[in-house]
Amino acid sequence: MAKDVTARVTRSEGWWAISVEEIQGLFTQARRLDQVADMVRDAASLLGVDVGTVEVLPVLDSDSQRMLEELETARREAEEKQRISSGLTREVIRRFRDEGLTLRDIASLVGLSQQRVAVLSKDA
Repeated sequence: MAKDVTARVTRSEGWWAISVEEIQGLFTQARRLDQVADMVRDAASLLGVDVGTVEVLPVLDSDSQRMLEELETARREAEEKQRISSGLTREVIRRFRDEGLTLRDIASLVGLSQQRVAVLSKDA
């Protein structure tokens, strides 16, 4: 049966150094993070272990980890604001259409192309 593992990776002289605690003696390296799972499977096969899922866990210094967390937070907040903005845009288009404004006038008011307003007004 294939064993699911966690690969802890740290930067070392231009490489990602890989260790897998679940498989004693498994240490390998990769140039890129997208190569880690394959490298773990290859190294594990040499040790006679069949590996299933490989969770890649980068181990970063505290400043880099903090920056990544800030980035993830900013992206989540931006996605939420985009969702709100999209809803408000549809609501404004619906209201202006109900008031009899032309697609061209609505486009000018909301800062979108007339074609985009036409599409959104069908969805609204």
